Order: sequence, then structure tokens, then C-alpha cells
Amino acid sequence: MTPTTIGLIGVAALMILIFLRMPVGFVMMLVGFVGFSSIINPDAALDLLAKDVFGVFGSHSLTVIPLFVFMGQLAFHSGMSTRLFDTAYKFMGHWPGGLAIATIGACAGFAAICGSTNATAATMAAATLPEMKRFNYKPELATGVVAAGGSLGILIPPSVIFIVYGVMTEQSIGKLFVAGIAPGILLTFLFVAAVVIWTRIRPDMGPPGPRFTLKERIASLSGVGETLLLFVLIMGGLFLGVFTPTEAGAVGAMGTLLLALISGHLPWSGLKASFAETTRMSCMILMIVAGATVFGHFLAVTRIPFDVAGWIAGFDLPPSIVMLFIIGVYLVGGCFMDALALIMLTVPIFFPVVVSLGFDPIWFGVIVVLITQIGVITPPVGVNVYVVSGVARDVPLQVIFKGVLPLLLALVAATLLLVIFPSIALLLPAMMR
Repeated sequence: MTPTTIGLIGVAALMILIFLRMPVGFVMMLVGFVGFSSIINPDAALDLLAKDVFGVFGSHSLTVIPLFVFMGQLAFHSGMSTRLFDTAYKFMGHWPGGLAIATIGACAGFAAICGSTNATAATMAAATLPEMKRFNYKPELATGVVAAGGSLGILIPPSVIFIVYGVMTEQSIGKLFVAGIAPGILLTFLFVAAVVIWTRIRPDMGPPGPRFTLKERIASLSGVGETLLLFVLIMGGLFLGVFTPTEAGAVGAMGTLLLALISGHLPWSGLKASFAETTRMSCMILMIVAGATVFGHFLAVTRIPFDVAGWIAGFDLPPSIVMLFIIGVYLVGGCFMDALALIMLTVPIFFPVVVSLGFDPIWFGVIVVLITQIGVITPPVGVNVYVVSGVARDVPLQVIFKGVLPLLLALVAATLLLVIFPSIALLLPAMMR
């Protein structure tokens, strides 16, 4: 068999094993190892496996992942997410659909110190769903808003997806972080607009909550201060070139720890849980990265990425049509695969095509993240929907999927705007030092 044929068989085997719910990292590593052995030889594959696994777990650039994960865990266990929602609730809760809008605002704020879509969705579900249920919000609006709002965790920096994409494509993680700010703000406002329109058409979906006094609103602003301080410290340092992404992760983690300890909101049990969850999540992410690295080297020797690039170039299609095709592949793939696994599998194939067509790699990174956001709330996988379902056990899955539909339209609109106006993502990175 030719290397290309072996590569296609490997990709098919990978998809089948992933659909059988086998761990993604181990599946990529296994298929990559067996495929590399078939094309080269088993000794070379063993050498590759050892080097790739050691290279990933010993990578200095990837130490930023556990740092930002630890930062998000500290923020969760010290109650920052709850305080964010409390502030947004007191300012917007009296509007029609105000609690849902407050939830989106709190999701955006927590995303700025978390970096994970699943963690954002789980945290906000626990904090906001009881309140929306208390004020008779319809289950589809309440759960749909949390599932979709949680997806902001991988767009608004710091983002684990941006880190992995940057390492895979050798792009500046700092520029990727900064590139996600404007699209993150845009998407937040589009989510809010979707809720406003929905509750105008169906006022019973989200009845207004109580109105708070000006004094109560001002007092609640302290809940935003710590998050804002951390975000400005991290992104400001990156934007001005004061420190690297890895240093930013260390500064953010230490800053969050100090704020949590000074405020007295972090119990000893919360600190222990933060360490345990950080270890678990970081090992999971790094194992996926290691597996994808092995699989990527297997793809390289099959020459499939270069064959795909040559095949697409042979059609002589306009770059915009090719990009729409790539976006379509991500849309379909996102419905069936975890966001991180999808990126690890497809970026080695499509990135050479994107670069050869003259598209900006930073812009493409933001586009990929936006499209994978769509995947985390669409069936049949819809990871965020299952996360919210785990918290709201009395709400059927189909109700949550129904609830994310209006917000899915907002995600599609944000993607189209970014395709039409790339400067939305590229303006801030161009200003970096």
C-alpha cells in the first residue's frame, strides 16, 4: 500500500475509535504509532513515540496550560463566578430576560479568567440556573443561555484552544489571545441581542426580576473589580510586551491566588480541589496534545496534508470558496467531535492550505475557535449541552438543544462578520509591541 492509502485508513480508524468513545489522546497516539510503523518501521515509531511524549510533557511553551487552568480553578473555588453574576444581576435583572443577559455577562467575565468552555458552562449553570428557575424563566432560555454563554470560555482570552493552536502552528500565543478580545466582545453583544429579541417576541420566556437600589448596585461592583484587575494585568502585559504568555499565566495564577486568600473566599478544601482539578485537566489536555503530535508526524510521512493542498489548488477555486469549504468541514466535524480533538486532527491538514492561499494564520485561528464554539452546543455531541444537563437534571436534553438555537444564530452571525471583516480580529494584534 502507498503511504497515502495507509494515511486514509489511519484517519478512518481514528474516526471510528473516537466515535466508540475511546480516549482521544490515546487513540491518536495508537493510530499514529501503528501508521508510522507501517510506513517506516517499528523501531523508528518507538523512537518517535518516546520523543514526542517527552517533548510535549517537557515543553516550556505548554506550561502555560496548567497555569491558566489553575487560575480558572482558583477563580471558581473562591466564588468569583458567583460574584460576577451577582453584579450583573443587580444591574440588569429587572429587564425582560435580564437574568439571562446577566448570565451572558457573567460568562464573558468568567471566560476572561478561565479559558475552558466546559468549566465556564458548569460553573455558571450552578450559579445562575437556580435564580432563573426562581423567577419562572422557561427552561429552554435558562439552560440555552448557559450552554451558549459557556462557549465564550474558549474565545475570550486566556484560551486553552488558542494556546494549543499557537503551539501547533508556531504562531504567537500573545497575538492569538489579543485577537480573541474584539470577537469575544462582539459575540457577547450578539448573544445579548438574541436574548432581547427572543424575550420581546415571547415575554413569558424571561419575566423581569426585582429592581435594586443604586446603592446596592454600586456595592456589588466589588465583585467585578478582581476579575477586571486580573484581565487588565494579563492582557495589558501581553499587549505591551511586558511578559510572555507563560509569564502571563504565572502572573495570573499568582494574582488570583493572592486575591482569593486576601479576600478570605478560598477555603482550604477549595485550594486542594483546585490543585487536584488542575492536575487532572492539564494531564488530559497534554495527553491529547502528545497523541496529536504523534498522529501529526504520521500524517506528515503520508503526505496527506500536502496532497490535500495540491488537490485543492488544482481546482483553481477562489480562496473564499476554499475557506467556505474548510469552514463547512469544521461545522460538520464540530457536531461529532470534541473541540480540542477536532483542532488537533484538522489543523495539520488545513493549515498549509490556508497559508498557501494567503489567509492570515492569526485570523484563521480565531475563525477555527468560533466554529468549534458552534460544535460545543450542537447535537449529537454538544459537550456544553451535556454539561448543563448534568446540573439541570430535570430539564430534558432536547429542551436545552432547542434553547441554544437562537444563540446559535448569533454565533453564525459573528463568524460571518469575521469572514467579511477580518480586521475585527487583526486590528489589536497589529498594534502589539
